[in-house]
Amino acid sequence: MCTDAREEHGDLEDFLHAALTGGVDVVQLRDKTLDVARELELHRLVARVAAEHGALWAVNDRADVAVLTDAPAVHTGQRDLPVAGVRSLVGARAVLGRSTHSREQAAAAESDPDVDYFCVGPLWATPTKPGRAAVGLDLLREVAASRPATPWFAIGGVDADRLGEVLDAGAERIVVVRAITQAADPERAARELRERVAAAAAR
Repeated sequence: MCTDAREEHGDLEDFLHAALTGGVDVVQLRDKTLDVARELELHRLVARVAAEHGALWAVNDRADVAVLTDAPAVHTGQRDLPVAGVRSLVGARAVLGRSTHSREQAAAAESDPDVDYFCVGPLWATPTKPGRAAVGLDLLREVAASRPATPWFAIGGVDADRLGEVLDAGAERIVVVRAITQAADPERAARELRERVAAAAAR
């Protein structure tokens, strides 16, 4: 799950506890409005809550912030630092993820020994990525058919209503934002999504 800092609600800690209790196993704070001092402060909160639930937490984009917070994971986009540069900064211990938006980018991530996982999307246009064109389910099917050895996630507009399509297209892992962050009951929303993904994997 990716979430903003929820500054307008003032409930980030309670929200994280609810989502993680529901079954979120990786949480990433992604909020472009934060200055770096506030981001560092909130990552300490995210780290503490994630540790209580045995979950992984990730820094978005910023390899320097990942180093300063000793983050266990860092996620980067195509316009961020090159993968090799991020790896040189965060070291071998950190999990390194990459966003991909085409078959070629997914193949490059799959073949890069420094990439530990990659995301494919956005499947649908989403306000969390303004200006980013949707890649659609066809790309998801192509990536799934290539049977990557590197773990990969479907991302971008995935919610309870669309999850069946995403799983049918071959995804085994998902990243969500609004499906949990805008849910009236984040714990229940997370649990339902996780149970459906797990059930599909067991088939």
